[in-house]
Amino acid sequence: MRDCENHILSNNQDTLKYNKNFYQISSNKTIFKLVKDEIDDIGYYDLPLQDTTHIKEYAKTVSKKHIAVIGIGGSTLGTIAIYNFLKKSKDYDKSLHFFESTDPMDIKTRLSKIELNDTYFIIISKSGTTIETISIFKYLSSLITIDKLNSSIVSEKRSKLTVYANKHNIKTFEIPENIGGRFSVFSAVGLLPLAIIGVNIDKLLKGAKEVRDSFFGKGEYYEPIMQKARFFVENKNKFNINVVFSYSSALEGFNKWYIQLWGESLGKLNVNQTKQSLTPIGLIGPADQHSFLQLIVQGKRDKTVTFIKINDFENNTKIPSNTLFDFDDLLYINNLTFSQLIEEQANATIQVIENLKDIPCDVITIKKVDEYNISKLMFSYQILTSVVGKFVRIDAYNQPGVEAGKIILKEKLKQGLEI
Repeated sequence: MRDCENHILSNNQDTLKYNKNFYQISSNKTIFKLVKDEIDDIGYYDLPLQDTTHIKEYAKTVSKKHIAVIGIGGSTLGTIAIYNFLKKSKDYDKSLHFFESTDPMDIKTRLSKIELNDTYFIIISKSGTTIETISIFKYLSSLITIDKLNSSIVSEKRSKLTVYANKHNIKTFEIPENIGGRFSVFSAVGLLPLAIIGVNIDKLLKGAKEVRDSFFGKGEYYEPIMQKARFFVENKNKFNINVVFSYSSALEGFNKWYIQLWGESLGKLNVNQTKQSLTPIGLIGPADQHSFLQLIVQGKRDKTVTFIKINDFENNTKIPSNTLFDFDDLLYINNLTFSQLIEEQANATIQVIENLKDIPCDVITIKKVDEYNISKLMFSYQILTSVVGKFVRIDAYNQPGVEAGKIILKEKLKQGLEI
């Protein structure tokens, strides 16, 4: 975008005036410097470098079978993403249960799956006053005593929740003030519950650190992240919907985490007070081939698509060859592994999109189902979000739209009004 030139409207009229408050799409070099300059202020960048000894040592002391995580949004979505990704192929002695919703039926259902006397409670709230979290905490506390023997609290150092924990000698873990909830999964928010059930949190941080070091060292992650971010920004007025099409049900949690990360970070007013919007959508293949794919293929050209595949499921379950369902037109599936089938389903869908030649798409392949690879994916998306935020000149780390709703809710409840 070039600076607007002054134009004379007509005789005896003033020159057209403007305030130069628009932004230009900066060079990759400039954006990289802006991201690098915020490392000291935005805490998530350094999480891969932390010492996890205190978390691992404490995790060993928890013997309860059920681990109930009480939190919502950024306090749980990242942990759910990692847990759901790993649990389908790993055997853990303990299980995680997430109490996020104030839906009474959901609470009842989740309670039916745990034994309260064999449950360890982790209460997570960055502010310490999250209404959903505190409400559920209060309710569970009416069912069983939650104290220093069966709980810990993860919150900011000076929050009311931390003050409560200190008063009752409950173990606390700090969420640094400069780490937002949706960027907190590699802090105690995610590491504590995952370490307790047996996830190798050092492998998690190793994957995140590789992406961090590579990006800031201008290694292999630098160019793909910068170019992808630039494409999104340069084409945001045409392709403002970003679809992640994940070919594994194990990635459903990742999709939900990505939707919060992308939507809450990038739906903002920029420096020119212009509304920015890169709308996230998360799909699971092959199920959504039978629904949303139709909209992508023949619908309005306002979407980019990122396919995520898993290279090695470490599972050789086969479609058996038998005479029971030997339909002549389906003989080709006999003795095919399900891993091969879902791989080819993904490839066929990718080819459909590529053949159209007017839908931007890319493919991410996860090598295998483990801590190292899921953390690489998630940390690269966090950096991508930060880079896009710098390109469009917004604060990717606040959420004024969300806060507005919280204020209204609080006032209505205080007044005793029906909502």
